[in-house]
Amino acid sequence: MNPRHTSFLLIALTLWLGSLSALFAQEEGQPVQKQRKERVHKSDTKDVRQPDSVTIDTGTLFAMTDSIITEKLSPRDLKTFKPDPIRSMWLALVLPGAGQIYNRKYWKLPIIYGGFLGCVYALTWNGQMLSDYSQAYLDIMDSDPNTKSYEKMLPPKYDITGKEERFKGIFKSKKDTFRRYRDLSIFAFAGVYLLSVIDAYVDAELSTFDISRDLSLQIMPTMIETERIDIHHRYTSPGIQCVLNF
Repeated sequence: MNPRHTSFLLIALTLWLGSLSALFAQEEGQPVQKQRKERVHKSDTKDVRQPDSVTIDTGTLFAMTDSIITEKLSPRDLKTFKPDPIRSMWLALVLPGAGQIYNRKYWKLPIIYGGFLGCVYALTWNGQMLSDYSQAYLDIMDSDPNTKSYEKMLPPKYDITGKEERFKGIFKSKKDTFRRYRDLSIFAFAGVYLLSVIDAYVDAELSTFDISRDLSLQIMPTMIETERIDIHHRYTSPGIQCVLNF
């Protein structure tokens, strides 16, 4: 065989063996690379999905939200209003009738302000009459003939000549009477004011008092033990028993 052909065959055989070894190496490396890619992909997926693993109870969340909305938006029940007695008293002290407005007892306002108006009218009237009779008494007591305001208190064209001492006593009595009525009007005004304050406080204090049908008073006959001498002898007598249920 020609040496040239021999070297050519050796080179071709070497190349063919090299290609086969490279092919086998590539096939063996593919599973390893595939496993590495899968591991990397799994680790990335695990890292990405880890924050999404937090569990949220939507039912509890919705229940809490509904309770908050209901508490904020629900209208105030007027039947459960409980006034503060101290606040009601101070309001009534500062402004008469304000305590009744705070207690929502508006029907009491005409009574209170009607009482104040009546006292003011009585005070004004009695004060004016006291002033007139006081001036008439002063004029009839002095010796000045020009001061005759007391004639306004007499019937028209009535002459009191010779009756001055009698009318001095009448004017003095009238003056004292209207002074007493004026003072009583002042006390009545203060009394209406104090009653409005007391009413506001008591009304607020008793706003929670039970007035339902469960309140009842029963009166029934019973036997009452009146005396005990010893263990074997007891004395009883008939009586009346009162039972209050509340």
